[in-house]
Amino acid sequence: MIFKFDKANSLSENDVTDESIYKQRRDILKKLGYLGAGSLLAASGSASAGPLDWFSSDKAEAFKTTPLSFKKSNLNLEIQTPEQKATSYNNFYEFGTGKGDPVEKAQSFQVDPWSLSIEGLVEKPITLGYEDLFSTFNLEERIYRLRCVEAWSMVIPWVGFSLASIIKKAQPLSSAKYVSFQTLYDPKQMPGQRSRFVGGGVDYPYVEGLRLDEAMQPLTMLSVGMYGKTLPPQNGAPIRLVVPWKYGFKSIKSIVKIVLTDKQPPTTWQNLASDEYGFYANVNPAVDHPRWSQARERRITSGGLLTQNRIDTLPFNGYEEVASLYKGMDLRKFY
Repeated sequence: MIFKFDKANSLSENDVTDESIYKQRRDILKKLGYLGAGSLLAASGSASAGPLDWFSSDKAEAFKTTPLSFKKSNLNLEIQTPEQKATSYNNFYEFGTGKGDPVEKAQSFQVDPWSLSIEGLVEKPITLGYEDLFSTFNLEERIYRLRCVEAWSMVIPWVGFSLASIIKKAQPLSSAKYVSFQTLYDPKQMPGQRSRFVGGGVDYPYVEGLRLDEAMQPLTMLSVGMYGKTLPPQNGAPIRLVVPWKYGFKSIKSIVKIVLTDKQPPTTWQNLASDEYGFYANVNPAVDHPRWSQARERRITSGGLLTQNRIDTLPFNGYEEVASLYKGMDLRKFY
């Protein structure tokens, strides 16, 4: 089965902010009293919750807009999800299985120091520290839909860079065919990793994977921020994957390791329930989850959770430019 796309509902290209971030970020972060993933020390010396806003115009050296080729299906349905909703209603089982558990239990999560390694079938393995995540690559703001496998969705402005840029920097070998990812394993900070009851029965650390051509697709990004601020801990600080045409569980959070390999890597949810969660996990309204329909979704906006917009789910979440990656393949098997 090959998806057909409704081009009549497509709009023009969206803008992406190509950010030339200010110099000496590390010094500015220290001066602003940055404590961790989601806390900012106020001038009075008291800590106030919330991610650090370091993308504002008074801190940036330059700010320009360039186009990113991805389409919106219907302008009226693309209302940006309020920041409060996106940072308080999410899945991060390392901090509990309830939608409110991550924001409640992750606020003391420390991300500095951090170490992200890019290794495996590459010519030049790389290790990035916390400050390198913000200074090594040009940052962009991209507004993407996020579609959860649980049939709810959001529209979120992410800040980050293409995954392809970090892979190119490591210079992959010709034998590399897949990319695997691993979340931090730190049971002292992550209560879900200490208890199978709290953590939903998942075997940690959380792992994910992509085909190399999926990883190199320009829409695939590593995010270090959202809503113009550094990522809060409940959303995967300090760095997470965002793959907008796949179900949200593919967008692994708090990444510490990226490995290029010649074999399809294991993924956490495929290991846990392979009949419900496949390796590809492309958003597909024609293929239902074994326990619920995927034809429609609940778009989370500013209203109450029970009064959100119910909209049709789009093939590949509406990102039709990725369809060529799967030409000739049976998409009914991609769940």
